[in-house]
Amino acid sequence: MAYIFLSFAILTEIIGTTLLKASEGFSKIPLFIMGFISFGIALVFMTISFKTIPLSIGYAIWSGVGTAGTAIIGFLIWKEKLSISSYTGMVLIVIGVILLNVPSTR
Repeated sequence: MAYIFLSFAILTEIIGTTLLKASEGFSKIPLFIMGFISFGIALVFMTISFKTIPLSIGYAIWSGVGTAGTAIIGFLIWKEKLSISSYTGMVLIVIGVILLNVPSTR
């Protein structure tokens, strides 16, 4: 269940970041407010997920997947360019998240 809350935290963080970009530097206040609220919701979901998920793993997943998701949204919506190193970085983030979730043999 904690990973579902973490997934909602990631999703709402990506939505919040997207809304902040869409607010065009505070020129569209309603979008800024919605983005700010989305970040608040993300923090609530993240706090709930930390009841079970260790901080080091939860935060790494949240920031890594959020970064990759935001880069993809930038590419799809705002036609921002992604270089080979950007794609490589996102693949490495996904690999890192997978490795964080592999059970330890210790």
